[in-house]
Parts: sequence; C-alpha cells; structure tokens
Amino acid sequence: MGFLKQTTPEIDFPTWSQGTRAEKIKPMARHWAEVGFGTPVALHLFYVVKIALYILIAWAVVITTPGIDGFFDVTSWYNEPIVFQKVVLYTMLFEVVGLGCGFGPLNNRFFPPMGSILYWLRPKTIRQPPWPNRIPLTKGDSRQPIDVLLYAALLVTLVVALFSSGTGAIPELDTTVGVLPDWEIWTIVVLLAAAGLRDKTIFLAARGEVYGALTVTFLFAGVDMILGAKLIFLVIWMGAATSKLNKHFPFVISTMMSNNPIWRSPKIKRKFFEDFPEDLRPGRRSRWIAHFSTAVEGLVPIVLFFSGGGWLTAVAAIIMLIFHFGILSSIPMGVPLEWNVFMMFGVVALFVGHSDIGLTDLQSVWPILLFLVSAGTVIIGNLVPRKVSFLPGMRYYAGNWDTSLWCLTPAASAKIESGIVAIASMPAAQLERFYGSAEAAQIPLYMGYAFRSFNSHGRALFTLAHRAMAGCEESGFVLTDGERITSTAMGWNFGDGHMCNEQLIASLQRHCRFEPGEVRIVILDAQPIHRQTQEYRLVDPAVGEFERGFVKVSDLVTRQPWDDQIPVTVTWQAESRESAG
Repeated sequence: MGFLKQTTPEIDFPTWSQGTRAEKIKPMARHWAEVGFGTPVALHLFYVVKIALYILIAWAVVITTPGIDGFFDVTSWYNEPIVFQKVVLYTMLFEVVGLGCGFGPLNNRFFPPMGSILYWLRPKTIRQPPWPNRIPLTKGDSRQPIDVLLYAALLVTLVVALFSSGTGAIPELDTTVGVLPDWEIWTIVVLLAAAGLRDKTIFLAARGEVYGALTVTFLFAGVDMILGAKLIFLVIWMGAATSKLNKHFPFVISTMMSNNPIWRSPKIKRKFFEDFPEDLRPGRRSRWIAHFSTAVEGLVPIVLFFSGGGWLTAVAAIIMLIFHFGILSSIPMGVPLEWNVFMMFGVVALFVGHSDIGLTDLQSVWPILLFLVSAGTVIIGNLVPRKVSFLPGMRYYAGNWDTSLWCLTPAASAKIESGIVAIASMPAAQLERFYGSAEAAQIPLYMGYAFRSFNSHGRALFTLAHRAMAGCEESGFVLTDGERITSTAMGWNFGDGHMCNEQLIASLQRHCRFEPGEVRIVILDAQPIHRQTQEYRLVDPAVGEFERGFVKVSDLVTRQPWDDQIPVTVTWQAESRESAG
C-alpha cells in the first residue's frame, strides 16, 4: 500500500478489458487476497484521525456537565449515569448527521463523503416509510417540510441534551450529579420514532436498534436504567453471534483480514485462503477465527453480565475490549468504527463501573419487556430476513444480508441523475471523477466486484445478473451495487439490501420513468437461519418482477469468487421473458 496512491493490480489493460466479467474479476480477486483494496495509508490515517476526534469531542462534551470535573480524572466520573447517557446521545447525533457508518471513500462516497444531513434537511428528496399503508400520515415517498422539521428538531434536541445538567442526587445509583431530565429523553424518543415512521432511513442511520433502544432505557427509574442498558448490550452481542452461525461468516473473515491495514505482508494475507492463487475460499485460519470469534461474542457477554464483579468480570471485559478493538483496527469496509469505540466504552462504563447491578436488582418489568422486544426482532430477522433490516436483526458482518445488483444502461443512469433530487452523483460518475477517466475507474469498479464476489452471495448476484440481462447485450449495462443506488437516491446506506428492494424500485420508477429493458435488478434475500437456500427475484422497474427462485448456500460456498455460473432453481417465471424488455 502506498502512502498517497492506491496499490492497484498489475495487468495488461487492453487485454484485460477484452475479457468477460468473470475473467476481469479473477486478477482483481487475486490482488485483493494479497493486498486488499490497496487503500492508501493516508486514507486509513484519515479514519484514525476521525476516530480520535469523535473521542475527543465526546470527552469535551462530558466535561461540560456540571459536577463532572477533571479532564484527566476519568476514574472519578467514567461510570456516572449521565456520562453514559451523553455518550449514547452524542453517538446517535454523530451517526444521524452522517459522520459514522458509511462515511467516506471506504464506503465509495467521494463527492461528497456523506449524505444524511445534506439530504434530510432538503425537501423533495426520496424517503421510505416502513409501513405507509398501516401508519396514518406516512404515505408518500417525497420528503415534505414536516419531515425536514422532524429531523431538524431531533438534531436540536440531541444537542440540547448534550449540554444539559443532571437532575440531582440518586442514592441508589451512587450519583450526586443525577441523570438527564425525562422531558428531554421523551422528546428524543418521540422525534426519532416520528421521523423513522416517515422515513425508516433516518431511524436506521441513527442506529435506532442500538442508541434508540438505549435511549428508551433512560426512561427507566434507578438501577433499571443500568440493567436495561446491559440487557440491550447482551442482545447486540448474542444476536450478532447467533446471526453468524452460518456458512457465510468465514468469507467475511478472509475478506476483512486481506484488507486489514495491520497485516501488510502478502504472505500473511495469503494464509487466510484455502490455496492461493487458485482456491480463494476461506482457509483454515479464516474458519478458525470465524468460529472462535463467534464463540467469544456469544459466550463471553453472558459471563460479563452474570459475573457480578471481581476477577471474572475483569477478564470478560478485557476479552470483549480486545474483540471490538480487533474489528476496529481492521478498518472494515462500511467503516462502523465509532460504533466499536462506543461498545468498548459501554463495556467499561456499564459492566465494570456497575458490575454489582444484576437481575436481582430489577425494580420493574420494563427492562425485561424491552429485552424481549429487541430479542424478538432479532429472532424474526433471522427467520424472515426479508421483513427486517439487517441492523435491528443484528446481522452485523455475518456475511448474510439482503443484497441487490442493479444493471443500468447509460440512459437509465442519466434518468436517475436528472429525475431525483440528490446531492451525490451516480457511483460510476463519482469513480470517473475521482480516478480521472472512465478507463482508470474500471480498476476500482472491478475491485468492488471482487469484494462482492469474495462474499458468498456475490457468486449468486453475478450469476443472476446474466439471467436478468438475458436477451440484451450485457456490455450495454453497468453493474452497480444496490446500496450505492440507495446512497445516491436517499443519502445513506450501510450495506443493507433491505433499503434497495421493491419500495425504492417503485419510487425511482415514478421519478425516472424507465423504459422496459433500461434497468434490470437482481434482489437476493439473506438466508433464513433454518434453511440452506437464498431466494431471489429479478425485476424490471418498467414491467415488474419477471422471475423468482432460489440458490443453494452449498453451491455458493464451494465456488471461487470469479465463478458466475452457480446452479439456480426457478420457481416462477413470467410467461414471456420478452415482456420484461
């Protein structure tokens, strides 16, 4: 990796550019296995500085609280309940403004490096209500003044809370500073819910399943607040671990480790694969790390929750700190960096600072009810992944997500550029602008394809792309991840295919009026935890769905990244494929 320049594969471009998509992906996949994306060191340092600023600003906000004294006297205030509250709300603000997950070039955001606030304070941008036919006053897909007002009010209320004083002494929590006023917490909860019901993107970007749920615990009295927060952390860890009980997760490990800036040696990175360069399935080392880390994430938090202090709590806390630092130090694509810093803070503030608070201290049923709602969402998300975003479903980095691949003609891309209110250009245009030419942009474009192909579902996406474009000249289409379309159209995405399904397709069709054959879309559902198949749908926005079926997970995990000929089982097909264009 160069300091300022990306390390790219050494290829004969004229010869390479004449190959098939699979032939073009092959050298990119081999390069990724040895180097990763080749991200310049300066870019990694940029993200490190961003993490440092996140911590420094949070620290400064905490110190402004009356009764919290001593910038470096952390041991005197790290476990104050109001400190935890402010760190939660500060991180929610950080995320919902657009500075957290999905920020910057490592999420293919170049100009500008974020969307979020740039979109959500602007009328006429696209929004996605989660239940428009069930919740009154939420229909429509165009942002109205009320949406802008709700979002702006949420931001203002969060800022007000960050600089508020505590309510006074609470003996049962051993604090003289107290907690934030209930009216502020209620206002934030109501505004987040209202904004989220008008546009689920805002709720997901605020990481409502984490910071929203924790904010609800702030409404609980006394020790129930701490206990409720601990239970939410337990759901996050155990839900994520449960979601990784699949055949996909080792592919995440091998891909992440090959892109890890700490492992600089290509020789080390090759060891994460079965037999470089011919067999780029996850190797024994990747499989071992996957199984071990899943066990850590699923079992150690139980010890942390029930140990009640002492050396056992200390050991469990240290293990979880190392666990999250391991993810953080890899600077993973999608960059959930501050989230991992926050989880590390939570380990110390809740489980070490209040290690004596457990289930026996429960004062009401509310923490248990919140736990059941959060855990129930995780269960539904794993059983019926199409119905639940991978964020509240806690399928973080499980390798098992809803995904989509959009096949766009130049005419379709132009219609998107002109038909919607957006800040960012289309992904291909951003790459061309960043890399200087359409030819130079081909390398990072196919490196992106290689990244997708390293994940097991990538094999299915590129296989199904052939079926989606059947009867058309494939060279006339540019293939783009659905999440990149979502970023352009809605201002935010964090690897979630749930946001680029039929709802977004319908919105774009209303705005852009694609002709039959201009856009072909592959929608691939995540694998339900109790089945070994993944269902797919092929859609032309102008005429609707024209094929559905499934692929077997066993076929995905035994193939190479460049294999785009995976067996497909068709369960329904339009009477005439010609009707799709």
